[in-house]
Amino acid sequence: MSVVSTVMNPGEKRASMGLAGIYGLRMLGLFIILPVFALYAEHLPGGENHMLMGLALGAYGLTQAILQIPAGWLSDRYGRKPIIYIGLVVFAIGSFIAASADNIYLVILGRAIQGAGAINAAVMALTADLTREEVRTKAMAMIGMTIGITFSLSLILSPLLHGVLGVPGLFALTGVLAFVAIFLVRFVIPNPVITRFHTDTEAGHGKFTEVLRNKDLLRLDFGIFTLHAILMSVFMQVPFVLEANGLKVEQHWQIYLPVMLIAFVLMVPPIVIAEKKAKMKQVFMLAVFLAMCAQALLMLGQHSLWVVAAALLVFFTSFNVLEATLPSLISKIAPLSAKGTAMGVYSSVQFLGAFFGAVMGGVLMQNVGGNAVFIFSIILLALWLLVASTMRPPLAVSTKLFHLSPLSESQGVQLQQSLQAVQGVREVFVVAAEGIACLKVDMQGYDAAAVEQLVNKV
Repeated sequence: MSVVSTVMNPGEKRASMGLAGIYGLRMLGLFIILPVFALYAEHLPGGENHMLMGLALGAYGLTQAILQIPAGWLSDRYGRKPIIYIGLVVFAIGSFIAASADNIYLVILGRAIQGAGAINAAVMALTADLTREEVRTKAMAMIGMTIGITFSLSLILSPLLHGVLGVPGLFALTGVLAFVAIFLVRFVIPNPVITRFHTDTEAGHGKFTEVLRNKDLLRLDFGIFTLHAILMSVFMQVPFVLEANGLKVEQHWQIYLPVMLIAFVLMVPPIVIAEKKAKMKQVFMLAVFLAMCAQALLMLGQHSLWVVAAALLVFFTSFNVLEATLPSLISKIAPLSAKGTAMGVYSSVQFLGAFFGAVMGGVLMQNVGGNAVFIFSIILLALWLLVASTMRPPLAVSTKLFHLSPLSESQGVQLQQSLQAVQGVREVFVVAAEGIACLKVDMQGYDAAAVEQLVNKV
């Protein structure tokens, strides 16, 4: 067998676009609250306690982190769509509870229930069910791009919609969007012909020890934890900074719109350099350093709207670069047999970071003051920079996937050993049950003909 087409067929395009839409609608429901929530929560009974405000903002992250991997396992047993339906209904219930809340405690409950509607792993698993292995990376990239676009749109739309709906209305809107997502799942997303476990997208029960012992993966997990902790702490303090500079909450989009548009343009060159020039570690560390500088600039220049806008531009450019490069680094570093587990742990730690950042931001604002939030971010980023400096530069490798004719487990082992001996092959993972051979190979100097010959003999 040879490498087969990497072009999506119509069914795969429909499934990928639909699932990206579902993911985007749900993430919009989480993101759209960020720019306006702190200013709203401060006026709720109990919200004058900034620690409770932070808990309300970040509560979804805790329940999401705890439940998303188990929800993925449940989808293996009971089907993808039923678990996604349940998750979206739970999310909608949480949204409507938060919308009707007249105190901070009910908002905390609503946000925690929102996070309990943890469908991320099930959506990824359904994506794997509906796409061939050779186009799966494209499908996941579509979902990733949708999340990035959704995040940027949320920052712009949130202040605008706040003027019309208020924060309770935004919560109610997120509940409505969850039902729109249910409609998409039911009528747009095809039903998978077969539901099975996928090593490249799902967390395996027996792989956690291997992943948690990998120091390079732990460094990246700490990175995504830090990145989202700082993101949430930023939205605990920056809305107050913008308001103190005379910008009403309904006008905050005037800052976020140009910042996010320019940040999207500025993020492209460093990502291209990182991937094409094999400068991943250098670009990665530069982005962490610039994010740290942005936090210092926010603290020192918070009384000037222009300086705040410049600091946010630097921060969100760095954030976008890091958000894009971290999954790529996970893919390059994680063992092929544990890639799905590595991504599951990474995603859970990301949500845990969001919870930690919001709560810590609230605690510091309540007990020390607003500047303590920026100092907290600077210290956390400095620690990340130190941790990242010890990371080995990732190998300049690419992943190749081959479909195989039916073969026994022993034949799979023999093929894996033969492929491992080929020049330029760094790692091989043959899954006889799935009929695939996955290879990590050097981007240059890889003996493609020898691999092709071995695979064709099967």
